[in-house]
Amino acid sequence: MKKTFARLMALSAFTLMTGSAMAQNPIIQTMFSPDPAPFVYNDTVFLFVGHDEDDAQYFSMKDWTLYSTDDMVNWTYRGTQISTATFEWAKQGDRAWASQGVERNGKWYWYVCCNTNEGGDALAIAVADSPTGPWKDAIGKPLAEGFGFIDPTVFIDDDGRAYLFWGNKGLWYGELNDDMISFKNGYQEVPGYRDPKSFGELQSKMNWAKGRNEMMTQYEEGPWLMKRNGVYILSYPAGGVPEHMAYSTAPTINGPWTYRGRIMNESENCFTIHGGNIEFKGRHFMFYHNGTLPNGEGFRRAACVEEFQFNEDGSFPFIPFTKEGIRKPVKNLNPYKRTEAETIAYSYGLKTDRRPGTDHFITNVHTGDWIKVRSVDFGEQKPSQFFASAASAGEGGMIEVRLDNLNGDVIATLQVPSTGGEEAWKTIEAKIRSRKPITGVHDVYFLFRGGDKELFNFDWWCFK
Repeated sequence: MKKTFARLMALSAFTLMTGSAMAQNPIIQTMFSPDPAPFVYNDTVFLFVGHDEDDAQYFSMKDWTLYSTDDMVNWTYRGTQISTATFEWAKQGDRAWASQGVERNGKWYWYVCCNTNEGGDALAIAVADSPTGPWKDAIGKPLAEGFGFIDPTVFIDDDGRAYLFWGNKGLWYGELNDDMISFKNGYQEVPGYRDPKSFGELQSKMNWAKGRNEMMTQYEEGPWLMKRNGVYILSYPAGGVPEHMAYSTAPTINGPWTYRGRIMNESENCFTIHGGNIEFKGRHFMFYHNGTLPNGEGFRRAACVEEFQFNEDGSFPFIPFTKEGIRKPVKNLNPYKRTEAETIAYSYGLKTDRRPGTDHFITNVHTGDWIKVRSVDFGEQKPSQFFASAASAGEGGMIEVRLDNLNGDVIATLQVPSTGGEEAWKTIEAKIRSRKPITGVHDVYFLFRGGDKELFNFDWWCFK
């Protein structure tokens, strides 16, 4: 019982610290999720991220993960889809650094960077028929190799021509063929990369390739390319360490680039800030990462997002950091259809599996852990039952369903028994017990209780 009491005390402290009723950033709490790269596909935002290990003391990164949302406030874990093992020629178990995925003509392409077995920086491509895989090495070798060849970003122009930009302490680009896995005419350094008029005032930075300091522009790494009103906009971490977010613009993909200034300040509790922006449902969102999760820091980073509006002249505004993140969802969540347990607005203490494929669940559930789901629209239907699928190899536990905050009314209590295995799933139901009928839009919390040990795994839920 001492462990249970200590965990509940930690929960209370964490709730007070984050203001759980309002907190949205970081948007993923079940694992560290650096280098967020969003991609809009139909009515869904897919978020391609890296994965810092929980005990990382450097950039300890073995795999890449995928999330999605259709409301911008609840994020669904879609699997740890690829790893360094996807590429047989790559150094295994390390250097799974920044990436970006896109869809084109029914195929999905995931551009990543890793090390070769010889230790050099290289770009790689995985391909799949679906964002949830299965993914495979597209070409069986590096797309390009060179010192600083990291952080690829892909951009498909209005005319259908696709381009890849990348680089740390250097900035390169090349046009891709229609197959998306080869360059049309090779690649080259971005024109103006060394010009302060193009990428900001010069400062002394370490050139690791030459082992000495050199005067370089503000551009550091992690390019992100977009086009708006006929203007190409390249945003990037800038200024060395610690990084802030800055941008340059150009009338053509080949330049000339003009430095425009700072977008975001240096990230919180973190010396990098890699991210990118999208337009979704007529609204603009900027992604980045910070080190503010429990146990977070510069090598244990988590994805965040802020909403913004472009200035009237088309320029970026300065975007401040917030803990609230997205205040208004794009849409509400329907509680009367199956919702994956790994669909989360905010959580405490939980983990997700680290599998590829389409079937995923919440694990590492202990007493005092919780999940928040935002903007759940019960309408006028007045639910009478709550259903959930769970599995337990131990004694099981309990799910308390609460409305609007962790101290809100308990509207259902679901007892999870031992099911005989960690994936021996059982659908369990509980009656809704509320002083008044439940209607309208609410935040829903799942608070887990039981003994000192791990309680159960949690697969999905719904109301009826």
